[in-house]
Amino acid sequence: MDLELQNSEFEEVVVEKNYSGLIDYDIYVMSFKEKSLYFLLAAAVLFVIGYIFYHNIILSLLLTPFALLYPKRKTKDIIEKRKNELNLQFKDLLYSLSSSLTAGKSVEMSFKEALKDLSILYPDPDTYIIREVEYIIRRLEMNETVEDVLEDLARRSHLEDIQNFTDVFKTCKRTGGNLVNVIRNSTNIINDKIEIKEEINTLLAAKKFEQKILSFMPLVMIVILSLTTDDYMAPVFDTIIGRIVMTFAIIIITAGYFISKKIMDIKI
Repeated sequence: MDLELQNSEFEEVVVEKNYSGLIDYDIYVMSFKEKSLYFLLAAAVLFVIGYIFYHNIILSLLLTPFALLYPKRKTKDIIEKRKNELNLQFKDLLYSLSSSLTAGKSVEMSFKEALKDLSILYPDPDTYIIREVEYIIRRLEMNETVEDVLEDLARRSHLEDIQNFTDVFKTCKRTGGNLVNVIRNSTNIINDKIEIKEEINTLLAAKKFEQKILSFMPLVMIVILSLTTDDYMAPVFDTIIGRIVMTFAIIIITAGYFISKKIMDIKI
């Protein structure tokens, strides 16, 4: 009896340790080194921009504190990037599961076969989907249900495609539906969404490039005018009114950059 209790406690400790490594894909905590690096990069860029607009070191330094906002924005970009990667990798997982289930294998065995297939596609063991499938297999070996494991993945991924697949999968298991058709249809839907997104990105690629050029051109024009017509630009850099005008120019250019970036950020 004591031995069984010890084994049970040991399994709970193992499971708890395994779960502690799970990723919540909506949360990313930067290390101090990362924050410092991104802050210094942003501060350097802001200082250069400030010097282009003001030709004054002190005024340029006053812009650098805004670099504290960049790590937070970069964190959002990292979160968005890894969620997109997981979504693409999840599609490959569904392809593999569909093939194994079509061959008559059980769901549990299909995940093991999927891990082999995914390891070929993604040799890096730290790939998100590889780690997730390893967690799924480990938890299934602990006698947890497939529905609970997929529900946990959907909750942590915060991805609509994975959540929708999990809901349909759970309903199919309860009602005795055809899992092969469910997985195949889910794969086709996710693949269609990804293809549409790629087509939109292709159509917007030229516009995004134009947006970057238009955001960068004012800086180039100011540098050219400063080098070629120093006397003409002197009032802009040496008078209070000129510096106020330059401040408004920075605000307008920055606002235009973020507005255009928001317009072209199309969600599917």
